[in-house]
Amino acid sequence: MPTHNEDIVLLAHGDGGRLTHELVTGLFLRHLGNRVLEAMTDAAAFPVGEGRMAVTTDSFVIDPPFFPGGDIGKLAVCGTVNDLAVSGAEPRYLTAAFLIEEGFPLADLERVVASMAAACRDAGIEIVAGDTKVVGRGHLDRIFINTTGVGVIPAGVDLGYHRISPGDRILVNGNLGDHGMAVLATREGFGFGDRLVSDCAALHRITGRLLAELEGVKLMRDLTRGGLATSAKEIATSSGVDLWLSETDIPVGAGVKGAAEMLGVDPLYLANEGKFLAVVAPGEAEKALALMRADELGRNARIIGEVKAGAGNVFLKTALGGTKYLDLLAGAPLPRIC
Repeated sequence: MPTHNEDIVLLAHGDGGRLTHELVTGLFLRHLGNRVLEAMTDAAAFPVGEGRMAVTTDSFVIDPPFFPGGDIGKLAVCGTVNDLAVSGAEPRYLTAAFLIEEGFPLADLERVVASMAAACRDAGIEIVAGDTKVVGRGHLDRIFINTTGVGVIPAGVDLGYHRISPGDRILVNGNLGDHGMAVLATREGFGFGDRLVSDCAALHRITGRLLAELEGVKLMRDLTRGGLATSAKEIATSSGVDLWLSETDIPVGAGVKGAAEMLGVDPLYLANEGKFLAVVAPGEAEKALALMRADELGRNARIIGEVKAGAGNVFLKTALGGTKYLDLLAGAPLPRIC
């Protein structure tokens, strides 16, 4: 059955005229409307409070745009919030720019925008500015979203490679690889059922609690593209120390573990969208672990390793008693996972 023009995004939706106005007011503002956005000015004006301001920007091109546990809209909000959160910032505002292929179903666009609105409500933030561009069929794949996030870093928060020292403990807030494997399974139609669900979630509340109650949080990183192994290597290289990780302490769910073994994929290199690594002073590691486990997003948190003097290497103590060297992700085994 042919698709009616009123059911899909047209090039005219991006030309700045009547259809653009209808799209902005009838769809975007209906879901995302707030005092700042509804002013419809060329630039949003808003308070940021005391402290240092943090700004991050990201683009989301995930394939497929809908997956178990989320979609490109939820991912765009949570991914941007998490970049602010692991930098020590309290997320306040987002902008969102939509690049849409002509022919994209309006029902799917509304589903994405509604998902973004729900994620913003859950995170307690607002989208205060946006843009929409429509391109011809075949010029991009369905829908891409670019976001910018603005947050405030409270006075006294100091995270960075310069603070890491031998003896510090390394923690993660839960099972690794859920997002990357869920997206891969959905894209390729592997049929793992509901065992593989993305961990897409906003982390600012759990990271904020750690920073509010502990002085020994040295660094945090969200474990997105390249997974735990790549992030650990980047941290080791930038701080000039070695990281020693324990394979038996690294949490990986049974579904991800089984699928990874079947497909020959290493879970330590799989992307995550609701997991972060924290480097914490040894005297506060156990308290940090307890704080993580008290949060819904940290129920399976673990201490997975230790910082030692070295020259920027990452070593994995394997379950068989050997030692494995971990390096940056090479190649792109999971393209377009965020």
